[in-house]
Amino acid sequence: MAYPVTHFEIIGTDAAALQTFYRDTFDWTIDANNPVNYGMVAAAEGGISGGVGPSMDGKPTINFYIEVPDLAAALKDVEAHGGKTVMPPMDVPGGPSIAMFNDPEGNRIGLVKGM
Repeated sequence: MAYPVTHFEIIGTDAAALQTFYRDTFDWTIDANNPVNYGMVAAAEGGISGGVGPSMDGKPTINFYIEVPDLAAALKDVEAHGGKTVMPPMDVPGGPSIAMFNDPEGNRIGLVKGM
């Protein structure tokens, strides 16, 4: 069974400006009405949901999240195949459980626990 990509993130140093850019350029519906100004992007027909938000480390980045049934098991597989865990499983307040890893080339990829 292949695991689907179910969420994306566009992260930058000026989240409000990025949200305006993507809203105005691509007509995305973005709701950033929350304490951390993380803009939830509504899924368009045929697309996936996502987010446009502030950087935690001052660096812009693009992330995508792969939905898996068990985060710890997926990270074990990642490491068995040459990847590295960079964020162990954690619960997002009011959201899903996530984790992150680097693939063998150093690309940061997210995992999200399936419902």
